[in-house]
Amino acid sequence: MQSLGMAAASGRERAYAFLKDHVLTDPEMQGAFLSEQELADRIGVSRTPIREALLLLAAEDLVRLVPKRGAQVVPLTGREITELMQLRGIVERYAAEQVIADGRAPLEDLEEILERQRGLSRPELAKEFIAEDHLFHATLVSAVGNSLLDRHYEGLRSRQIRAGVAALFHQHGRQATVLDEHRAILSAIASGDAPAARAAIDCHLDSTLKVLLAG
Repeated sequence: MQSLGMAAASGRERAYAFLKDHVLTDPEMQGAFLSEQELADRIGVSRTPIREALLLLAAEDLVRLVPKRGAQVVPLTGREITELMQLRGIVERYAAEQVIADGRAPLEDLEEILERQRGLSRPELAKEFIAEDHLFHATLVSAVGNSLLDRHYEGLRSRQIRAGVAALFHQHGRQATVLDEHRAILSAIASGDAPAARAAIDCHLDSTLKVLLAG
């Protein structure tokens, strides 16, 4: 019985991770209805873990369960995008201030991520580019050393990646701009200039918000 329970949990977790990382982040899937059987075939599980994963995502308001239609990917609204950027700003500005004040900015890690991201700056690698984008910011937040803050920020991951991928599709050349904005954040942190780091983070988030709202 225990092994069956573990297998069910594993199937649900696989389905949940696949949906969050590959389906919800696909710009073409925004507003689309999902086929449980198609997802089950793609992931290699039965329909039961798919349903369980969809219930979890519905609880996070990432999908909408519509009677007789199934699960629909909920598109990000302008208000949700605005609130996402506001919340990210609060967390990321605080993180920059703390790591500068404590002298433990993860400069080498951020530099490595930025270089990997630079190698992904092609349109067909949008998802991989934005995954590194999230990691850049999450690494900064994680350096604060507050596990509750880490979990809170990680909860934004799916929406953050969806918004980031959408921004790349809305504006030609956005990847180069993101790299420049990340470089400005990293340079300010490396120099120990907290006001400049806050300003660079605000510039980055504001430009992303403008692209998304204009699109």
